[in-house]
Amino acid sequence: MSEICTTCGLPQELCVCETIAKESLKIKIYTIKKKYGKKYTVIKGINDKDVNIKEVTKKLKNTFACGGTAKEGVIELQGEHKQRTKDVLAKMGFPPETIEVR
Repeated sequence: MSEICTTCGLPQELCVCETIAKESLKIKIYTIKKKYGKKYTVIKGINDKDVNIKEVTKKLKNTFACGGTAKEGVIELQGEHKQRTKDVLAKMGFPPETIEVR
């Protein structure tokens, strides 16, 4: 027997909790400068309780071939990847209209 999701009551294979959570997020993408003038792309607004933020970070880092981290619901990627990040997040299932690029 498969496990039952405690939130939606469906089997884990059919669980839609993460999909629903992705649609309700307001994601902000912007760049900052850190030490020695290095640019970082910051992604805020992904709730780490509903969406597996470590998995999202891993996919972004592999796609852009860059370093990065996920701390306290904020993803930091080394380099400037603002527009490309929006496209990749949209392919991952996040609605493009909820992603704001500054």
